[in-house]
Amino acid sequence: MSQKQVLQQQLKQTLSPQQLLVVSLLECPLLELENKIQHELEDNPALEEGIDNSLLSAETMDDAQMSDEMGQNSQSDLLDLDAYTADDDLPDTYPSLGANSDTATNFMYNNYSEEPNLSDYLTQQLRMLDLSEERIRMGEYIIGNLDEKGYLEREVRLLTIDYNLQYDTLVTETDMFEALTDVQSLDPAGIAARTLNECLMLQLERKTFTPSVDNAMRILEECYELFTNRHYDKAQAQLGLSDQEMREAIQEITHLTPRPSSGYSTSLFEKTNAVTPDFIYDSDTQQLELNNQTIPPLRVGASYVQLFQDYSGNAANRTPERKAAVQFAKQKLDRAKSFIDAVRQRESTLLTIMGAIVSFQKDFFQEGDETLLKPLTMKEVAAKSNCEISTVSRAVGNKYIQTNFGIFPLKYFFSEGMITDAGEEVSTREIKALLKELIDGEDKKHPLPDEKLCELLQAKGYPIARRTVAKYREQLGLPVARLRKSF
Repeated sequence: MSQKQVLQQQLKQTLSPQQLLVVSLLECPLLELENKIQHELEDNPALEEGIDNSLLSAETMDDAQMSDEMGQNSQSDLLDLDAYTADDDLPDTYPSLGANSDTATNFMYNNYSEEPNLSDYLTQQLRMLDLSEERIRMGEYIIGNLDEKGYLEREVRLLTIDYNLQYDTLVTETDMFEALTDVQSLDPAGIAARTLNECLMLQLERKTFTPSVDNAMRILEECYELFTNRHYDKAQAQLGLSDQEMREAIQEITHLTPRPSSGYSTSLFEKTNAVTPDFIYDSDTQQLELNNQTIPPLRVGASYVQLFQDYSGNAANRTPERKAAVQFAKQKLDRAKSFIDAVRQRESTLLTIMGAIVSFQKDFFQEGDETLLKPLTMKEVAAKSNCEISTVSRAVGNKYIQTNFGIFPLKYFFSEGMITDAGEEVSTREIKALLKELIDGEDKKHPLPDEKLCELLQAKGYPIARRTVAKYREQLGLPVARLRKSF
């Protein structure tokens, strides 16, 4: 089989390194941007924090002279020292944008209450019990394996094996079960349960014994699957309970909590997992700004610029060693300037896109009423902000805005639209709100099926199909009619 070379012309679109850097920073939410800036500051000595550029006012050397001195042939490689000095009208990489600093600070510092740590609370209780050191250590090991809901998902057998390997001991599976019982006796009730059923049973066991509590325990022990599927009539018939007894037993169960860790933080991460908004909008002043309080101002290092000036101003300094140093400095300066430019472009692009969103949804930003949100697509925002749709998608991903009515993800402001029978375009969010209102107001003994919900919405002028009703109901986290039925 013979091989031959073929010359073929191909049109291909590529991104420059600078464009890739801009795209990368545009996708970053605030906290991630802080990390990237810190990493760049540590990695590139030519990039510094600060706004004092007084050292950069000296005359720069001539490009042609530097080209001759360093043997550069390409115009793109010539050094333009002016490019590395900050303009007088741009003293700071992150200037204040629109709102005064006091307003920004008030929005920035939200009061997040710190919940007590569940692990510490359980450990304190455990050490107050009259137990051996080994049992306390086993209990602490179990506490350390609880998930964020307060459940123990690992099998006791595997937990025992891991414990023995870690502490070089030989406790038995029975010992570990006894330690688990110790932990399950602690507050809050239901902690360290392995299943939802066990969690509910542990809570019922703490209650004062009454006929309704006893019937509730019978339901969980004998008819748990029927209960979770809302087949109350079948469970009632199987247990031989009256309507009143069944109703009181179900009330006992529904007043229990399926998440025993509720009200407690389960890790250090949860203590600091508050959303940090990327934008701040004040409805009273109608001012939009980037939340840049924690972003440092950036500048090019003056010492690196001075190196060029020394190289050009004194012929005695133009040694091979100094030439190599200047070449190294040029690479670092190019990188620093590119990074600063990318950060500034990110700032400008984000403000432009967010400004377009605020313009489209100005009624919501003034009133905070969800029903005032208009149908909006990324294509419309891209057209108004003169950006590509992909740029808008990157800009709104994983970012939030602080408003007078709370913190919202940017994607919250996008939704599809539908034309009503009256010819008006409404947001699907408005339809979902109405759907939720219908479900909340239904007779829970006879909940409305999707077909009936569809008829009611159509009667109100919304031409919607049954499968669309089902989709919206699922997006709202609402179960089907059978599972919404109450006794």
